[in-house]
Amino acid sequence: MAYKRTEISERDIQRQLDICKRIKERNDGLYSSPLAMVDTYGCQQNEADSEKIRGYLREMGYSFTQNEEEADVIVINTCAVREHAEMRILGNVGALNHTKKKNPNQIIALCGCMVQQEHMAEKIKRSFRLVDLVFGTHELWRFPELLEQVMSDRKKRVFAIRDMEGVIAEGLPHARDSGIKAWLSVMYGCNNFCTYCVVPYVRGRERSRLPEDILAEAKALVEGGCKDITLLGQNVNSYGRDLGMGMDFADLLRQINDIPGEFLIRFMTSHPKDATEKLFRTMAECEKCARHIHLPVQSGSAGILKAMNRVYTPEQYMALVDLARELMPDLVITTDIIVGFPGETQEDFEDTLRLVERVRFDAAFTFIYSKRSGTPAAKMPDPVTREEKQERFDRLLALQNAISGEKHAAYVGKVMKVLVDDVSEDERCDFRGRTNGGRLVHIKGEDAALGEFADVKITGSSTWALFGELV
Repeated sequence: MAYKRTEISERDIQRQLDICKRIKERNDGLYSSPLAMVDTYGCQQNEADSEKIRGYLREMGYSFTQNEEEADVIVINTCAVREHAEMRILGNVGALNHTKKKNPNQIIALCGCMVQQEHMAEKIKRSFRLVDLVFGTHELWRFPELLEQVMSDRKKRVFAIRDMEGVIAEGLPHARDSGIKAWLSVMYGCNNFCTYCVVPYVRGRERSRLPEDILAEAKALVEGGCKDITLLGQNVNSYGRDLGMGMDFADLLRQINDIPGEFLIRFMTSHPKDATEKLFRTMAECEKCARHIHLPVQSGSAGILKAMNRVYTPEQYMALVDLARELMPDLVITTDIIVGFPGETQEDFEDTLRLVERVRFDAAFTFIYSKRSGTPAAKMPDPVTREEKQERFDRLLALQNAISGEKHAAYVGKVMKVLVDDVSEDERCDFRGRTNGGRLVHIKGEDAALGEFADVKITGSSTWALFGELV
């Protein structure tokens, strides 16, 4: 698909970094220790975007807090994939009225996918006067400039939501939450136009980062001690098509795999229509590539998949799964499923249950269809009641939970290599980590070291996690 790719120059990025210095000098004269809060909703790409926002804020001299009453600047990075997320965001924004009254100088900014929608930006402008700054997905690289405009004239509210097909901005600073795990965006945007999804409208068309920029960032992460790198894109399997370099995502995986060091490569998300034998063979042959693939099926009904514009059939999907498991018998497969898409009949839903029973996913992220303004699905007849959709959702969840429980129980007694990445929130355990296949493990053993791989004997399991002891 032809589109206009907008490359942001090094000079433009340096200008933003120079503005960061000016804001820091300004803050040094006003605060002993300025604080910022970044609140993120939605997908991993939003998490990666928030790391850039925090990177800019750190360049401005801000430290970080999770207490909105302490924060001098609050940035809320929003999601538009489901109505529930939007309602929750708006509720939380409204609740900031009390912090703004206590601190009238507090700056509140909204960014991300939700505000990229024109009707939502207008709603915020009209009904949420406490919000000082709104900027869309294509304007993130200009955050310092936009923030400085607000600081220069506190009576002026700034709205920047240009409708652009796509921006590539390299050289933005990052402030990552962890030195052990990292998100690494390899491409942005989407060309697929699934009929239920707003992503192509709010994030623009697909555009791939240059391989040398990705490899340089990956190498720097590994040299800095990172042990788990997740490559991000709305559809990573489309990587490189817009570059005209004859390089695809499987080739990129091999090049990252060749970086010296002990680390894991993960990626998401893969569209089934673009998942190929070459990709699976590359995963199988690359020792650093995690044995996990997130492969959203969305429905087990051929008719619903066609209405969703997913461009594959249930049979084609199951053949992909069979091929991947033939090449990687230990592969962990997770998925997304939507229940109650407009026009879904009881038989369509039963087809989804049959596919889930056939594939036996390790885990599934399940959702009731959420109507999104401006998408083709929003105009489709939807006669099924909310109660019926909820009943179907509950049946699907019960089936998948049973399968996940059985899959996890099969790990008990095995010794697994686990990357220890945090302390455990389970009071019975000391640490937590992830297996090569991405399964969460709560670990007993005071000698475990954060950021290191450890052998863990699995002693118990639940639907959502494993429990083990350090060997």
